[in-house]
Amino acid sequence: MTKIEKTNGISNLFVSEEASVRGYTILDVRGADEFVGELGHIKGAQLVTLGSDLHNFLDTAAKDGKYLFVCRSGGRSTQAALLAQSKGFTDVTNLAGGMIHWNELQLKTDKK
Repeated sequence: MTKIEKTNGISNLFVSEEASVRGYTILDVRGADEFVGELGHIKGAQLVTLGSDLHNFLDTAAKDGKYLFVCRSGGRSTQAALLAQSKGFTDVTNLAGGMIHWNELQLKTDKK
């Protein structure tokens, strides 16, 4: 069962199936090597590396979009979600446990 819990003002999505992420614009904030590396990435995710890439994205993206931030374990994506909130984004969510948890559940990944 998928659930969302708030921690420190950030919504955390605890997935149970691939359908849990439908409806989100998925932003993977890891490095390019991690995106295509061992853990792969969620199909349809955009690589928006934490740092200047993320800042540039947030400066141009729709603030009322529905965004899911993803990283390896949930730490960097939490930072990204907090940054998005500070810039006025209203619907931001962190993927709890990141790609490590996604892989533990044996959900589909892409490595291209």
